[in-house]
Amino acid sequence: MINPKIQVSQALKSIARNEHIKSYIQQSNELYPLLLQAAQRFVTGENRQDGIVTAKELLSRGYFISLEYIGENTTDLEECRKVKDEFLNLIEEMGSLSMKQTVSLDLSHIGLSVDSETAYIHLLEVVKKAQLYGITLMIGMEESSKTNDILDIYKKTIEQYPNVGITIQAHLFRSNNDIKELIHYPGKIRLVKGAYQESSDIAMSRSNELNNHYLKLVKQLIDANHPVSIATHDEVLIQEMVHRQYLNHPNVEMEMLYGIRPDLIRDLKSKGYNCKIYLPYGKEWYLYLCHRIAEYPENLYSVLTDMINPSLTERSKSY
Repeated sequence: MINPKIQVSQALKSIARNEHIKSYIQQSNELYPLLLQAAQRFVTGENRQDGIVTAKELLSRGYFISLEYIGENTTDLEECRKVKDEFLNLIEEMGSLSMKQTVSLDLSHIGLSVDSETAYIHLLEVVKKAQLYGITLMIGMEESSKTNDILDIYKKTIEQYPNVGITIQAHLFRSNNDIKELIHYPGKIRLVKGAYQESSDIAMSRSNELNNHYLKLVKQLIDANHPVSIATHDEVLIQEMVHRQYLNHPNVEMEMLYGIRPDLIRDLKSKGYNCKIYLPYGKEWYLYLCHRIAEYPENLYSVLTDMINPSLTERSKSY
């Protein structure tokens, strides 16, 4: 019998990709504000200033931050240019505030869904601006069908700009070999479990096998003395890495998504570990919200609570 949590997760990942459902929600005067209330547990807001305000607050509390204008799979070239310009404006504003932190982006948001050359040209423009202000650019990882293109663009970019990093998904069987190659490049590697629904011949499901593989990849990076951002909310996994003293290494940081387990990352920071919070903003929060529930179906309870009583949302962000 299939685990109900897995069924919910798979259903949400499928819904997240359904453009008809997304369009219906965006045009609904009833559903849109309700789901936006729920999304605000996980996103800082719909506008750049929302992200900046939250970033300043968390920086004042001793966290590192990574800001992202969320979105992906943009197929209109003019829209890709607008997204690229938004990232340039975000970096400009962060620079004016001496916010030498991280900006994250997905390549399909700035052109990869048009063609790889468009994504590469736009990325070069963004990373060049980021370098001017001492800002690191972190490239997200997407569906496995895009992995080769994303890695190729990353490798070409980091040959010119060392202030760019790459995300690797531990659930893909190929990731072990990818990391063996990527440790020869200077860019930070952000290691996630992987949120995309993939076939069993190329990826592991959520399991002890995946946790052990994740730990193996972290050790591989630490042994190579390579900069790594450990991006997970799995408390069992985190406690094992604490036990193994992985978080004691100066090249290692613990990263968590905004609104998820603030108590856990607050505790880690209090113990002196490097802690980063990923802060998304923008109107494309629908897909992001679906992924947060799919990754951890228990988040559905929080979503329903926020839809009914949004005043409770702020309590979940007690960092």
